[in-house]
Order: sequence, then C-alpha cells, then structure tokens
Amino acid sequence: MITVLTGDNGFALERGLDELVAPYVAEHGDLGLERIDGRETDAGGVREAITNMPLLAARKMLVFKGLGANKQVVEQVEQLFDDIPETTDVVIVEPRFDKRLNYYKFLKKRADLREFNEPDAAGLARWLVEAAKESGGSISFGDARYLVERVGSSQQLLSSELEKLLLYDSKITRQTIDLLTDPAPQSTVFQLLEAAFAGDKRRALKLYADQRAQNVEPAQIIAMLAWQLHVLAVIKTAGERPADTIAKEAGINPFVVRKSQGIARNTTMARLKTLVNDLLRVDVGTKRTSADPDEALQHYLLKLAKS
Repeated sequence: MITVLTGDNGFALERGLDELVAPYVAEHGDLGLERIDGRETDAGGVREAITNMPLLAARKMLVFKGLGANKQVVEQVEQLFDDIPETTDVVIVEPRFDKRLNYYKFLKKRADLREFNEPDAAGLARWLVEAAKESGGSISFGDARYLVERVGSSQQLLSSELEKLLLYDSKITRQTIDLLTDPAPQSTVFQLLEAAFAGDKRRALKLYADQRAQNVEPAQIIAMLAWQLHVLAVIKTAGERPADTIAKEAGINPFVVRKSQGIARNTTMARLKTLVNDLLRVDVGTKRTSADPDEALQHYLLKLAKS
C-alpha cells in the first residue's frame, strides 16, 4: 500500500505523518520502521528497501522524503513502486509535485493521496477552537480569529502560542492574548500599509512607531513593505482569478492573498508602480546617503496616505 502526503501546510503534513506512524509503532514496534531521505539514495537503494522482507516484525513501514528531487527515482517510479510486497507499507512525503511528470500521475493513480493545504483565517480560527477544546480549554471563535490576525497564519506558530496560552489560563481571552503574545511584524506591516492606503495618517504613523518599538529595523520594514506591494501587484495582474488559484500559482499563502484583495481592489497598477519606485528611492537613499531612515519612511507613508 502506498500513501502520499502532499501540500503546503507543513504543520498538518507532519501531523498526518504522525497519524500513520504512531499506530504502526504501537502495533509492530519501531524495528520495521525505516525513514529514507530520497535525495541521499538511488533507485537501487529504493528497490532494496521495498523488496527486503521485514526483520523481527510482521510488517514494515517505509517513509520516503524528498524523492521528487531524485531524478533517477522519478524516472523509474513505475518499476520501483509497481509491485510492493503485502507486508510493506510505503509513505511518500512530497510537499510539492510537478503535476506534468509521470511521477505524480502514477502516484495519483496508485496511491492514497492526501493533500494538506494552508487553511484560511476562518479555518485556522475553527481549528484553534477545536484544539483548545481537545486540550481541556476554551477560546471563542472571535478571539481565535484575533490570535490569527495578531501572530500570523503559521499553524506551527499558532500551535505553540495556543499551548502557552492554555498553560497560563485554560480560558483564553483577548486580554491574555495581548499579554502573552507578540504581534507578528509581517502582520503589523500589512496593517500599516492598509492604514496608509485608507488615508489614515495617524494610525499609519502609530503602527510604524509600534514596529520600531519592537526593534524592527527600518531596513526590515522596507523589505516587508516591498513584499506586500509585490503581493498587491500579483493580485492585480491575476484579474478575477480566485484567491486559492492566485496563491497556488504565485507561491503565496492563501490567507495573505485573501487579506490583501481588499487593498488591491481599491488601487491601480499605475499607483503600485509609483509606490514601488518611491520605496526603492527610500531604500537607496538610506543606504547611500546620511538620510535618516525613520524620517524617510514616515515621509513615504504620509505621501502614500495622501495619494
């Protein structure tokens, strides 16, 4: 039997792998469990691992990671995985596939393919509510959504933050979230850009001051602003395509795309080009002259809010 785990949600991918491995180890022990780095082996090594009978165990489980980067294995996938002994379970972890290759087409046809994609903000909030409940605690959907917006959409980070919050108090509130978590710089820079686009100069400057108070350097803020402008440009050029399609084709988190679509709808590509050029001048000016980077960035934000 072949099981393929794929998708861009690394946290869910690892949990999916644990859910396969843990029952096997509980029943058969770990003597028959073999983890193989597909980038460090060859077709012969893969074939040997598959065809060798399990020792001291009734079944064998093989976990392959990185096979897609091994050209030799990819080209021989049908010969290698077409005849697996009944006593062997094969798990292939492949976060991304080139769906044009026979490697993907063969596994899609022959394997149990399980896809783990990044959930949107609402999906993450629902997951936090359920995860808190499973751990004997509680968090409202609204506060869970607030936690996502505050620390970002990384499910691994959210899991760690949830654990910390539950240790402090089993009933998580917005107050304990503010007390025990730090806002993600990337998330706050988005809010900064959102305020500037809305013409809210006072809020934009306050958010900038918050960033600096968190010891985020001007160069980092410039880089994050550039990234946010890049996301907006991608959304603009994508036209009416759905957020999930844009995210998949551009390699951007779907949560980020959805969050940025509102700003993108209310601006033009010409304005984005101007903003990128202006930000480039700020970046070059702060590196090549004695210009104060804080003053230059605040002036940029005020100009953005006026436009």
